[in-house]
Amino acid sequence: MRTLETSHPPSYYIPPDDVTMALLRRSTHRSFCEWKGDAVYYDLVLDGETHRDIAWSYPAPTRAFAALRDHLAFYAAPFDVCTVDGETVVPQPGGFYGGWITADLAGPFKGVPGSRYW
Repeated sequence: MRTLETSHPPSYYIPPDDVTMALLRRSTHRSFCEWKGDAVYYDLVLDGETHRDIAWSYPAPTRAFAALRDHLAFYAAPFDVCTVDGETVVPQPGGFYGGWITADLAGPFKGVPGSRYW
């Protein structure tokens, strides 16, 4: 599922059945989105190494975003390659936002210097 938010490239939410959940461990990190609700985060544990807070999910989203329940979105930056329909994506700038930028999208996008309160 793809979400579009003002001044953001899309975030992609993947059903948990399509994710190797055994590689993920719930993190203590939390955040709040005024539109979607409370988010929980996941660490990736791979080959004995922990990659912190690489995915997030909404276990009890607001009614308008109920379809996102328990789906996982991943930050592109920690991975060697992330693709959409075969195209390698560019991670959204900044450490907080998790959008995936493809060639067909035009910015500017939130996350660049000076954009925190857009």
